[in-house]
Amino acid sequence: MAELGDAAEPALTELVANVVRPVPGRRCAVMMLRRPHGLRVEVADGCPALPREPEGDVLAEAGRGLLIVAAVTDRWGVVPEADGGGKTAWFECDAKDARGRPEVARSE
Repeated sequence: MAELGDAAEPALTELVANVVRPVPGRRCAVMMLRRPHGLRVEVADGCPALPREPEGDVLAEAGRGLLIVAAVTDRWGVVPEADGGGKTAWFECDAKDARGRPEVARSE
């Protein structure tokens, strides 16, 4: 399961970096959930502005964070708070077998 850390580390870094500029007070909450066959990470903040994928130059100095998240995780998304006072960005990484294929549940 070491590959989960290899994917989760840069993805988490990017989601937290998205808090630094736009979020008042630069505060967020991070939750990591270990699942039977993977990992889910959530970063919640108090800013209602949703992150956007870049439009334009993918080689620009800024704005590539979500491209990195998409490249190293299996799924990701953003859920706005119902009261409009913030959002939760999340991603999931599936555990892989030695060949890089997703692990499947085994009957015991």
